[in-house]
Amino acid sequence: MRVALLMVLGLVIGIVGTVFAMNALRERNPFPHAVMVVMSHHLGELRTAVKAQRCDTNQTREHLTALLSMSADVAPAFPGVEQPFIEAADHLHGQVQTALQTVPADCAALTAAIKPIGDACQSCHQKYR
Repeated sequence: MRVALLMVLGLVIGIVGTVFAMNALRERNPFPHAVMVVMSHHLGELRTAVKAQRCDTNQTREHLTALLSMSADVAPAFPGVEQPFIEAADHLHGQVQTALQTVPADCAALTAAIKPIGDACQSCHQKYR
């Protein structure tokens, strides 16, 4: 009985240790997750501004500039990915560039500008998440 209990205890400790080790290995490179979190934050701030009807041109420009910078880091954040993923990242970068070329002056224009960005994000997440 004692041997069986110790074997079960050892097995449970081994499983818990393996789970912790696997999580640590998965979290080893925080760059991909960080890029996505920062992009999500800036796109979320733009969406919040639209909902609150407070579409300040300067803040919109700041968030779009940050999105442009982060969208350039998407492909490098995921080394060794397939060409379709890189093309999707380039498409996202192009959508953000288009929105930034003519910074939306009002909420209706901002809504129209961020819709293609959100669509590009969503299509990529549906394929590769």
